[in-house]
Amino acid sequence: MDEDKLGTLEMRPLRRRRSPRRLLKGLAFLLICGGLVAFIVYSPLFTLQRVRLQGNTYITETDILTSGRLHKGQPLFQLETSEVTQNLLRDLRIESAVVRRRLPDTLEVEITERTPVATVACDYGYLDLDRQGKVIGSYKSLRKMPIPMITGVKMHDMYIGDDNKDTRVAKVLVLLASLNQEAINSLSEISVANPEAVTAYTNQSVQIRLGNFERWEEKAEQTKEFLHNLPNSRHQIEFVDFSYTAPFIRLKDKLVDPEAKVNAKAQ
Repeated sequence: MDEDKLGTLEMRPLRRRRSPRRLLKGLAFLLICGGLVAFIVYSPLFTLQRVRLQGNTYITETDILTSGRLHKGQPLFQLETSEVTQNLLRDLRIESAVVRRRLPDTLEVEITERTPVATVACDYGYLDLDRQGKVIGSYKSLRKMPIPMITGVKMHDMYIGDDNKDTRVAKVLVLLASLNQEAINSLSEISVANPEAVTAYTNQSVQIRLGNFERWEEKAEQTKEFLHNLPNSRHQIEFVDFSYTAPFIRLKDKLVDPEAKVNAKAQ
């Protein structure tokens, strides 16, 4: 054997045989880790029991469970938060959602809602509409909501995700779109039963007579200003009439000069 081959053999490292004990220890460690993972994943201590909802006004915990395809009692660690988020975003009432796990048994859901501004009757119950006229909620029984009901009209073949096609409802939504949420919530009803005598009602039963849909943007601004000043009024108001070029208000048992505009100085 020449010297070069001998030197090569001498430089090769000797292979060590693995100890059976080390293999057993490694397997035992893996089994223990697997057992711990299984305990955490399937343990009743870490199952969904609570939904902590943030940012909601109208959407309930039940809505979140339904839209998110969740059920209480399922293993918390089996929930894919990204999948739950995508499920929630399919609900047209939800504009954005962030879902987080909170040990040991809570799912934290932070949402931004699409805001309903009006409710209207339909064939099978009631629909909630946003400012653009999109149906974002439906239910069989009328719920207590701080938004006005549009009366005198009934929707047909309308479901969640559909867009309003009724011209009268569209006009009402134009008016509501000019108001802030506080002003919208101060209205209980807007009747379009007679398109020549559209009437809104506040939660205090004050009538706002709007007449027909002519000068509608102007009437919307007058309504906005009136609702802004109404809480500061020192007198009880029976109705305000914007159907004329010169609006007037009627106090309880007293008619105000028809030339008097309802503005920031109205009493």
